[in-house]
Amino acid sequence: AAPAARPPNMEDYWRFLALLVSALLAGFVSVIFALVWVFHYREGLSWDGGAGEFNWHPVLVVTGFIFVQGIAIIVYRLPWTWKCSKLLMKFIHAGLNTIAMILAIVSMVAVFDYHNASNIPNMYSLHSWIGLTAVIFYSLQLFLGFAVFLLPFAPVRLRAALMPIHIYSGLLIFATVIASALMGITEKLIFSLQNPAYKESPPEAIFVNCLGLLIVIFGALVLWMASRPHWRRPPEELPKAPRPNGGTSEGTEAESTMTDCSNADKPDVDFNSEAARKRNLKLDEAGQRSTM
Repeated sequence: AAPAARPPNMEDYWRFLALLVSALLAGFVSVIFALVWVFHYREGLSWDGGAGEFNWHPVLVVTGFIFVQGIAIIVYRLPWTWKCSKLLMKFIHAGLNTIAMILAIVSMVAVFDYHNASNIPNMYSLHSWIGLTAVIFYSLQLFLGFAVFLLPFAPVRLRAALMPIHIYSGLLIFATVIASALMGITEKLIFSLQNPAYKESPPEAIFVNCLGLLIVIFGALVLWMASRPHWRRPPEELPKAPRPNGGTSEGTEAESTMTDCSNADKPDVDFNSEAARKRNLKLDEAGQRSTM
């Protein structure tokens, strides 16, 4: 069996909290920067086939496809939710990803509608190819996540086999979306800034380049938090069945439907407990350990 994930101590907890606050701040400021860009430097937001409709594309991509998706990735890592039901956290994870998917689709509709109204060819740039590919694979990821991990029909062996693929593909899609967004930002600035040109570093170019840096920082922090094994959510307590001699033995259920979150404000209790170490070992042996 693989070695058990080490439960974080209090120093790890405060380090995680600092990274979480930094990530949320970078993501939130990215959304604000996107709004300032379209309202201060561009034509604002509208839905009339003009430039204002196109502006929904960067705003919704940054807000939904990057910020909300990033939160969905790390939602399992929040220590104060570890005593909440795993099923509840699955619904939150799926709900956030669904919101991100809806916003991404609306952003795609906006850009296609704008291109068609302005007689601009569609799907000619590498940005558009990678962006559409990310949307398609994100849709498949969301559908399979619902079918395999949320609905109660998939066998445990199938879930265990698909979990590493689900995790890897989720992180890959997130990184791909960020790469596509950076390409789109650069493409938009090159096409839009003519006098002065992008290469002359006008204020809009500098401002939007800062937006790109914020997106990279947010993505890097999310990927770092999602890839640390000792920050994984511990598996929930397995039910115990009575033994003939009066003792107890652990049950075979892979997940519990516990819904008590009353102690969720005490993550340090679970961090150093021997029970957390044992639960991590059990999850390793079951092959169902999740990093999201």
